[in-house]
Amino acid sequence: MQLQLTMEGANTSSPPVFILLGFSARPSLESALFPVVLGFYVVSVLGNGLIILVSCVDVHLHTPMYFFLANLSFLDISFTTSIVPQLLAHLWGQQKTISYAGCVVQFYISHWLGATECVLLAVMSYDRYAAICRPLHYTVIMRPQLCLGLALASWLGGLSTSVVGSTLTLLLPLCGNNRIDHFFCEMPLIMQLACVDTSHNELEMYVASFLFVVLPLGLILVSYGHIARAVAKIRSVEGRRKALNTCSSHVAVVTLFYGSIIFMYLQPAKSSSHEQGKFVALFYTVATPTLNPLIYTLRNKDVQKALGHLVSEDCSSFLGKQGQA
Repeated sequence: MQLQLTMEGANTSSPPVFILLGFSARPSLESALFPVVLGFYVVSVLGNGLIILVSCVDVHLHTPMYFFLANLSFLDISFTTSIVPQLLAHLWGQQKTISYAGCVVQFYISHWLGATECVLLAVMSYDRYAAICRPLHYTVIMRPQLCLGLALASWLGGLSTSVVGSTLTLLLPLCGNNRIDHFFCEMPLIMQLACVDTSHNELEMYVASFLFVVLPLGLILVSYGHIARAVAKIRSVEGRRKALNTCSSHVAVVTLFYGSIIFMYLQPAKSSSHEQGKFVALFYTVATPTLNPLIYTLRNKDVQKALGHLVSEDCSSFLGKQGQA
C-alpha cells in the first residue's frame, strides 16, 4: 500500500508531457520563422561538418588550434540538433507538446553542452596565449596528450555539472505544472514550475554558473590581457597583424557566445524582457552555431586552403572516373 501511494504521488508530480508555448502567441511569426530557422540549421550542420572534415583530412590542420575547433564544431552540431528539430516541428504544426522524457533529455543535453562550450572556449584562449606569448615553446606546451586531456576535461566537466544540476531539478515536484513559456526545455524554466522551495537548487545553479561561466570568462580575459601585452611589444606592423589574425576569429566567437548570455541573464524580469529573451535564446541556439564556422572559414586562410584542396581533389577524382567511363 505504501509503495502504491508513493507511485501515485510521483505520477501526480511529474506530468506526462510539457507544453512549450514558444512563439504560439504570434502564429504569423511562427510561419515566418520556420524557413529562417531551417535555413540556419542546414547551414550550421553543413558548415560545422565541413570544418570537422577538413580538420581530420588535411594534415596541415593537425594542430592544437584545429583540434579544439573540430571539438567546438561537433559541440555546435550536437547542441542545435538537440533543440532545432523539435522547434521546427512546433513552428510547422499546431501541436506544441514534448514528452516528459524528451524534455528531460533536452535540458540535460543543453546544460551539458552549454557548460562544455564555456570551458572549451577558455581552453582555446589558452592555446592562443601559448601560440603568441610562448611561440618557441608552443609545440612543447601544447603537446597532443595535453590537448586531449583539456578537451576531455571540457566535455567531462560540462557533463558533471549537468548531471548534478539537472538531476536535482528532476527531483523537484511539479504538482502537474507543465506549461513552459519558451521554445525548449531549460533547467531554470523547469525550476520555475516546482511547487516547493527551490533555494538549494538556485544555490547550486549559481555555484555552477560561477565555475562554468564566470571563471572560464575570467581565464579568457586574462589570456587576452597577456596576448595584448605581447602584441604591443611587437615592433613590426606585419608581425602585429599576423599575431592578431591568429586570435581574431576566437575573439569574435567568444563575443557572440558570451554577449548573448550576458544580455539574456542581465535583463529585468518583465514580460517584454521575457519575450526579448526568447529571441536572444533563438540567436544563441540557432544563429551562433551557424556563424561560428563562417567566422573561421572567412577569416582563416588555412581553412580556406584546406577546403580548396578538398574540392579540387573531389573534382579531379570525379573527372577521372568520368574519363574512364
